[in-house]
Amino acid sequence: MPRYRLTLEYDGSAYNGFQAQTDQPTVQGSVETAITAFCGETVRLAAAGRTDTGVHATGQVISLDLEKDWPAKTVMNALNAHLVGEAISVLHCVGVDDDWHARFSATGRRYLYRILNRPGPPALDAGRVWHMRKSLDAEAMQSAAQSLVGLHDFTTFRDVNCQSKSPEKTLDVARVSRVGDEVHLVFEARSFLHRQVRSMTGTLAEVGLGRWDIEDVAAALAARDRAACGPVAPSTGLYLTGVVY
Repeated sequence: MPRYRLTLEYDGSAYNGFQAQTDQPTVQGSVETAITAFCGETVRLAAAGRTDTGVHATGQVISLDLEKDWPAKTVMNALNAHLVGEAISVLHCVGVDDDWHARFSATGRRYLYRILNRPGPPALDAGRVWHMRKSLDAEAMQSAAQSLVGLHDFTTFRDVNCQSKSPEKTLDVARVSRVGDEVHLVFEARSFLHRQVRSMTGTLAEVGLGRWDIEDVAAALAARDRAACGPVAPSTGLYLTGVVY
């Protein structure tokens, strides 16, 4: 059975997350419907990451099997044709070996969080950024973020409904920088806990606002207590930007 690897871009605003759900609009459900419309097959695809409601992607990766050996370009073009009207686009498609898997073959994932940091609210990027009017100290946020890098017990930044077997993760990159009117937070790791990125972002924003000291982030991490986490950042500014294989 031919297997394909596809890279997706989507605006998560109109979807109840990535994972297919009964009677709820999801990215997975829309793509699987497009596949059926294209070739008549009912498939269940696999994804590198199950993004939450309102979370976006510029580099989500999925894998799927089809009965017929279609040219990869045909699969990409056909799906895009059937996704017209959806906020989803197939950017790339290639055939892969049948033991390759979008989730289990991944060795790293990269997320970007965008904070629009200016007095005026977003007009063009409404629903795609977290708008904060008060000026953020990006340099202080960058310094505080370094205490999160490495192998840690991230219980403090783990959602209570997280299904991961262990709270221990290795965070490879935590980088905060100012880009014009925006503050960008980039996180890279092999895998993340449920809402870990949004939890870390909200906590680092407290440092940027001057409500927390830099040392408070390390103390929150060491507490291994969800109650020690700062406010959780909204889903609107979060993007899955890339997956490493």
